[in-house]
Amino acid sequence: MSLPRDDAEILSAQWTEGVLLKRDVFSSVERGRFRMPNGEVDAILRRIDQVPLWSYILARHLFQRERRALAIAQGLNVGPELLWGGKQALVRGFIDGVALHLVKPAGNVAYFRSAKQALRRLHRAGICHNDLAKEQNWLVGRDGQAYLTDFQLATCFRTRNRLFRIAAYEDLRHLLKHKRSYAPAALTPKERKILARKSMVASLWLATGKKVYRAITRGLFNFTDREGGGRRLVNDAPVLMLEIRKNPAVRDAAIVAFPDRRVGVGLYAFVESDQTALETELKGELAAAGGPKPPEHIQIVKALPRDASGKPRIELLQLVATNQLDLIDTMVTSEPDRVFLKNILEARKNLRDRFNFETADMN
Repeated sequence: MSLPRDDAEILSAQWTEGVLLKRDVFSSVERGRFRMPNGEVDAILRRIDQVPLWSYILARHLFQRERRALAIAQGLNVGPELLWGGKQALVRGFIDGVALHLVKPAGNVAYFRSAKQALRRLHRAGICHNDLAKEQNWLVGRDGQAYLTDFQLATCFRTRNRLFRIAAYEDLRHLLKHKRSYAPAALTPKERKILARKSMVASLWLATGKKVYRAITRGLFNFTDREGGGRRLVNDAPVLMLEIRKNPAVRDAAIVAFPDRRVGVGLYAFVESDQTALETELKGELAAAGGPKPPEHIQIVKALPRDASGKPRIELLQLVATNQLDLIDTMVTSEPDRVFLKNILEARKNLRDRFNFETADMN
């Protein structure tokens, strides 16, 4: 399948390809730049011309829902602006922020106050997002404000009917679940009551529809994790980690997934060791083990970035693997941490699918 002629002409003239962020049976999403009348801007492209034929009807339905919701939400400062919408592709503005599950804004009451205000503006426009249980659909902007993304399941209402009120209630309840995770002390008595009471529709969905949804997405579509690594990250990575750790020169390791234009999903292993030449040895051992396909990239590091509890900071390694170095800038504030991470950045392996998103401080 190829893009319609009008779509192809617009993208050929105005789109500059960047980093592939995601590819599944419903769309491909990449970050790049889009030429506007006043110059190029950072943007996100979603296209459905590369999806399998058997999923195209549903992919088109989701695409149309997002295009309509973004058009109605223009100017609300809630999510990305719709820069251009075609028949099988759309370009939305890039939000300078990082997903909630990567930032983990513990105790950040101001963020959740901003999130509630954003949700109120969205609902006043008659839009319910319907997919806010996912932390990756909430962004923490560089300005500290809350933004929403991924409007494929959004519903646009002409009136505030009963179905709208139920959907809006569920949007709010999912936001409060995230607030309970990161700022539980800030929950008000009214918010605690909302958390304790699911709508009848939500209860019915959990008891019936969600089970079917999981069976289809995990079985048929291979959607098994929120980072987009699918079965390779969920099933293969743990086996590969065990093999890597068998080498006595390895102190620790972490494996993340990254979208790859050639293989679909690639694996990137960061291995903590003092032996800088260990990469070739590990590749040979993994190939000889006869298990899952070895990672596309193995990077030896003297030390993995770790949080206060000593666990590797997977969220930083994920951004390194996908070459989104400017987003790291918002998550690393101390100078020692920046110097430490710079050594990892300078030796990164995934250089085929990259763009000029590096910042002066991190490059």
